[in-house]
Amino acid sequence: MSRFVHVAAAQLGPIQRSDSRRDVVARLLAHLHHAHEMGCHLVVFPELALTTFFPRWYMEDPEELNAFYEREMPGPETRILFDTAARLGIGFYLGYAELAVEQGVERRYNTAILVGRDGKIVGKYRKVHLPGHDQHEPWRAFQHLEKRYFEPGDDFGVWQAFGGVMGMALCNDRRWSETYRVMGLQGAEMILLGYNTPVHNPPAPEHDDLSMFHNHLVMQAGAYQNGTWVVGVAKAGKEEGCEMIGGTSIIAPSGEIVAACSTKGDELAIARCDLDLCQSYKSTTFNFDRHRRPEAYGRITSQRGATPPQPVAA
Repeated sequence: MSRFVHVAAAQLGPIQRSDSRRDVVARLLAHLHHAHEMGCHLVVFPELALTTFFPRWYMEDPEELNAFYEREMPGPETRILFDTAARLGIGFYLGYAELAVEQGVERRYNTAILVGRDGKIVGKYRKVHLPGHDQHEPWRAFQHLEKRYFEPGDDFGVWQAFGGVMGMALCNDRRWSETYRVMGLQGAEMILLGYNTPVHNPPAPEHDDLSMFHNHLVMQAGAYQNGTWVVGVAKAGKEEGCEMIGGTSIIAPSGEIVAACSTKGDELAIARCDLDLCQSYKSTTFNFDRHRRPEAYGRITSQRGATPPQPVAA
């Protein structure tokens, strides 16, 4: 018997710095209600969905910075999301900035959570691949200070939820094949992935025209090579003068895009995802137990940077 999950990829248009949490949460609630009206079981929101993408600014004042983080989840301004999800019987994935206290020490993470149809948190993921830089670089049109404002996570977990095996990732994680493979090795059948991606890449502007191509390329390859659904959801449009790509899409285990948003505003893309379709790939071309050769992959975990071979003497 097929296992279907009706998924809504809930793209957001820009969130400006002056937008309040209440205003943003109202937009998320509208997505929840519309997705429920269309029979969805799961809504996937973007990375840092509660605020503007604040790592584009260099900040030294801790109070200014802390205003962008959530100290608890749910909190006073987000509790309504959980209550509404439980009332409607619809789950969601949400990306946000987390300020955690661990063993008496404040830690900051770029975080995503998966919430079940009962309004309870199923799992939490902290972004592993932090892009950008950690020092002030005023020459940029805008900065990308994730390495300054977040610590990296250390694992790609999966969870039993929505009748299948669900995984989570965030933004730059999607560009790394290891992201999908680690979850694929745990039997992931659907990977939820929110992102905030600018069109312009200050260190490599020659890539700008390829930003959407690369966005879809990595998610489609990850889906196919691991026999999993991938739901990639953007915060898009012109946010605080920075143009961000859209490209929100739901990708089948075949690597094909089966649903996509066509604007850069608040929009839903909806698909009826058969989790059993994953087995067509997991049991044939990408039957890991039969075909993988991990003894040949040692370099992947034994080194970090590339080390070309020494030139052969003439």
